[in-house]
Amino acid sequence: IMNTPATVKSLLSNQNVKAKFEEILKERAAGFTANLAVMVNNSSALSKCDPMTVVSAAVVAASLNLPLDPNLGFAAVVPFGNQASFQIMYKGLIQLAMRSGQYQTINVTEVYEGEMTGENRVTGEYTFDFSGKKSDKIVGYIAYFRLVNGFEKMEYWPIEKIERHGKRYSQTYKKGFGLWKDDFESMARKTVLKSLISRWGILSIEMQNAVKYDQGVVRDVESGAVEYVDNDPIEAAFADDEPVTVRRANGKTK
Repeated sequence: IMNTPATVKSLLSNQNVKAKFEEILKERAAGFTANLAVMVNNSSALSKCDPMTVVSAAVVAASLNLPLDPNLGFAAVVPFGNQASFQIMYKGLIQLAMRSGQYQTINVTEVYEGEMTGENRVTGEYTFDFSGKKSDKIVGYIAYFRLVNGFEKMEYWPIEKIERHGKRYSQTYKKGFGLWKDDFESMARKTVLKSLISRWGILSIEMQNAVKYDQGVVRDVESGAVEYVDNDPIEAAFADDEPVTVRRANGKTK
């Protein structure tokens, strides 16, 4: 891949770059890169980013077979200053989990005031009465999965913990911009789901790569070198520093 690209458009016209996308996507490469070019052209923030970081993030999305169409919500190329990072969204995590063949079902959803009726700290399970909804106020998010072998697990985060988590591990959210600001619901869903599957789920190679590259600026596609300019997603995925009950991998609670 070129070292000093002028624009994303010129990079995508480079034979080495085209060959890389064709190697990954086969006949879908042209459509993917055309959509990428349009996406960058329609975003003043992405247009100002180092073109190499934009294309490298797109290569990661392509390697995971996740479209970058913002209307689908599977993955995104996110600007951070003059750099662009790859970011997987919660629908992308669900897609990779189901693709692994290890998950019978997986979901993450909002919890409204009055819906949660109890918690078992021994089993890590929560009980709900959805007819008990008192208002449209979202008080938290809960993620759940069941593996094909029958193992199941759920994890609940109150909205306050999610907000503290976002502000601690995302510099952009602290400053009042970025995905946490623009699409809090998607980021909240992703945070709780990512925590659940990172602690308890079966991670395929694709899922491990998604966690590795998530929110990172890809410095070298071939070697897998990545720099986390906004936060450390691996540290954040396992962060458990808030005074609420969350099941840990060692079986203890907090």
